[in-house]
Amino acid sequence: MTESYGRYAPSPTGVLHIGNLRTALLAWAFAYNSGRKFLIRMEDIDERSRPEYISQQLRDLETLGISWDKLVIQSKNRDYHRHMFHVLHDQDLLYECYCTRRELREIASAPHGKPGFYQGTCAFLSERERKEKREQARKARRSFALRLRTDADSFTIHDTLAGDYVAPIDDFVIRRSDGLFSYNFLNVVDDIAQGVTQIVRGNDLLSSTPRQGYLWKMLANKLPSYIHVPLIVNKQRIRLSKRDQSITLSELTSHGIAIEHIINTFASSLHLHLPDDHPITSASLFAEALAYTPYENINTCAWIYTPEIFES
Repeated sequence: MTESYGRYAPSPTGVLHIGNLRTALLAWAFAYNSGRKFLIRMEDIDERSRPEYISQQLRDLETLGISWDKLVIQSKNRDYHRHMFHVLHDQDLLYECYCTRRELREIASAPHGKPGFYQGTCAFLSERERKEKREQARKARRSFALRLRTDADSFTIHDTLAGDYVAPIDDFVIRRSDGLFSYNFLNVVDDIAQGVTQIVRGNDLLSSTPRQGYLWKMLANKLPSYIHVPLIVNKQRIRLSKRDQSITLSELTSHGIAIEHIINTFASSLHLHLPDDHPITSASLFAEALAYTPYENINTCAWIYTPEIFES
């Protein structure tokens, strides 16, 4: 029987902030409560990735009490990524897109255009037109993207917290014009290959999930369990980034804030609780509280970070 995994998939481009860490704790707890194994995938394709950040991120996850059954380094799977690209290409499911960034912006800003939504400009070019476009691209010293030819106007996924979510589907990019594979493509083919059946991540990614769900259905004829969780944002209501260096685990502990208090604060921010309001001071108690709290009672609103949050 194939093993089933939940996963957490950070990019090692910096130190994890508290928003990353709360999401990781939720991903681990949801997997633990469902009887799945847990996988960490370091998505180090980004050129900003550094080995030292992999080590630091793993140390921080361990400090929170998160354990994992498998560690995957995404860049080691490049041969598999190329193989899956050719699977799509050989089935004539991809086509070349010669649109420049300027042209894509103009398409999106046109009357009835949808921001970030491709209108299929290059989908039905003749072979003669494609040859002309390739030659123009060669002379301009630029390459072209490859897009997935979809046959649906929209796609619906089910999310444990958000319910059914439907969004338009366009012919989205599989390989970018710089030769790198897109996040949507890598995310899906890696999850399928690695036995991931539960995906827990920030709800800022919910809007892109129907595209990924469409590709999942195409390649695996099934969908994983999706759980999109609320973000932690700053006072300007902008989601935290790894550039928010003052909100890392090491920064908090250097000011004398105990790990137990951090976990309990994470649980309180989500309105998780245990019988008799027992403090939630470990990863295992966090998972127990997540199992005890009805999903409809979980706080799905963004949590605004201020320095006072972790004060006792």
